[in-house]
Amino acid sequence: MERTPQRSHFSNPPKNHKKMNKTVSINLAGIFFHIDENAYQKLQNYFEAIKASLQNTQGESEIIADIEGRVAELFSERIKTSQQVISNKEVDEIVVIMGQPEDYKIDEEIFEEAPKNENSDSQKRRLFRDRDSSYIGGVSSGLGYYFGIDPLIIRLIWVLLIFGAGSGPLLYVILWILIPAANTTAEKLSMMGKPINITNIEKKVKEEFGNVKESLERVKDSVNSGRLNDLGKNIQSTSRSFFETIGDLILLFFKVIFKAIGMFFIVLSIVILIGFFIGLLTVGIADIVHFPGMDFAELVNSTGLPIWLVSILALLIAGIPIVFLLLLGLRMVSKRIPLFNRYTKFSLLGVWLIVLVLLITFSLKQAADYRTDASVTEQAELPITKTDTMYLEMRGNPLYSKYLHRNSNLKIIYDAQDTKRIYGSNVRLIVQSTKDSIGSISVEKKASGSDYLNAKNRAKELDYRYEFKNNTLYLDGFFLTDLEQKYRGQNVEVIIQLPIGSILFPDENTYSYHRNTSGYNDILDNGNEDHYLKIEHKSMRCLDCPSLNKNN
Repeated sequence: MERTPQRSHFSNPPKNHKKMNKTVSINLAGIFFHIDENAYQKLQNYFEAIKASLQNTQGESEIIADIEGRVAELFSERIKTSQQVISNKEVDEIVVIMGQPEDYKIDEEIFEEAPKNENSDSQKRRLFRDRDSSYIGGVSSGLGYYFGIDPLIIRLIWVLLIFGAGSGPLLYVILWILIPAANTTAEKLSMMGKPINITNIEKKVKEEFGNVKESLERVKDSVNSGRLNDLGKNIQSTSRSFFETIGDLILLFFKVIFKAIGMFFIVLSIVILIGFFIGLLTVGIADIVHFPGMDFAELVNSTGLPIWLVSILALLIAGIPIVFLLLLGLRMVSKRIPLFNRYTKFSLLGVWLIVLVLLITFSLKQAADYRTDASVTEQAELPITKTDTMYLEMRGNPLYSKYLHRNSNLKIIYDAQDTKRIYGSNVRLIVQSTKDSIGSISVEKKASGSDYLNAKNRAKELDYRYEFKNNTLYLDGFFLTDLEQKYRGQNVEVIIQLPIGSILFPDENTYSYHRNTSGYNDILDNGNEDHYLKIEHKSMRCLDCPSLNKNN
């Protein structure tokens, strides 16, 4: 594999170093570090010793570049902040890991007699794609190194997945995208589980050079001698390169898709964050300064928490995952985008879990205030006999609302004494027939609460009125209650029972209130308003409708 050597600050040390408070800024394998002047001198001497030991060695520049990359990686692991200065301590630790150039002889003999303690200093294997031994993307070979099994076995597993479950290609592509390729010598050694020191780096580089040289000589000998078997092996190598190229094109396609998904995550998270921030911040500020409309939120809130605090908690519970989604999108677009360090991640996770517990607790408390239903019923006679005609009409109050219509919404109004009260129009009208000689009216007021007594008290506090005058029953199309009662599903149900044989004339404004349904045994059909209706057994008959003998 052809490699491009990396140059660092130590490849060509500058004559003048940037110093500030006895520190030096260096560029090592493309990464900038701040290092103490004494530590810098020690590190420079270390690299010069390595260069001297590798002088006139095949692949010298590649070996030095890999060593510098490994040293930069080890420094990065020890740096907590970007402003941290590397001291002699960190340099000494690096030297212990990488080894001293004078501890061994740099020549061909080192590969014939490897250090006896090499295996004892084995490193934990990392998962990479092995492109040197790949047929497509190097996934199988990389997994083979990671699990310590023959890559052929893994390739057979892929074949079984293709012809069995059919999920092999998709899983392979996913692993291809997620698993990075082992490009540098240090990454290849880490993939094999070998210690990343000077000895192993030099050995690996020289092996790669040797493999390239051997391959070229084998092709030359095969062509000159006509040995087709050896030539076939080289054709296999060529075909491998072909599949690798095809694989790179497929990988490029999926990378584009991957980055497009990342951009989608970025845009989505930004839009959601802005929306949440503006919305919840507006609600919180409105609550603090008591903007109009915040009374409604207080009517629903039973947790005892200020609305602004609930807004902050809601922002945190939704905002923290969205921030992680944003960082994920940025990371998918560019690997240079830094992620949160471990301490920040765990801190945010801890905050999120605490907020989640608080919101669950408050949600349960909120839900508990709707746990039990209760009702209070008021009954009275209506002076209507089977020979009488009763007129039925809903009435409103223009002080509270311009419209007379049933709905389940509520609003806050000022009554005649300029007191804030809850206004609701969830009033249901039900008309039924009775065999009794006289009519009756039943007003059932309902509400929810944390327990039965609490719900019953809310129901009692509903202010609902009606009036019977001159054979006309006037029903309020609304009810009122105090702000302290809050909104807990309050509603009113009015049941009118009329004797069989009596006549009912409902006003057209009753249309939205009775909403005839079989579940309520309501015999008053929608569309029969403004007509004289004779009460029969569980039905009505319209006396002045175009279609006579209308029965229900």
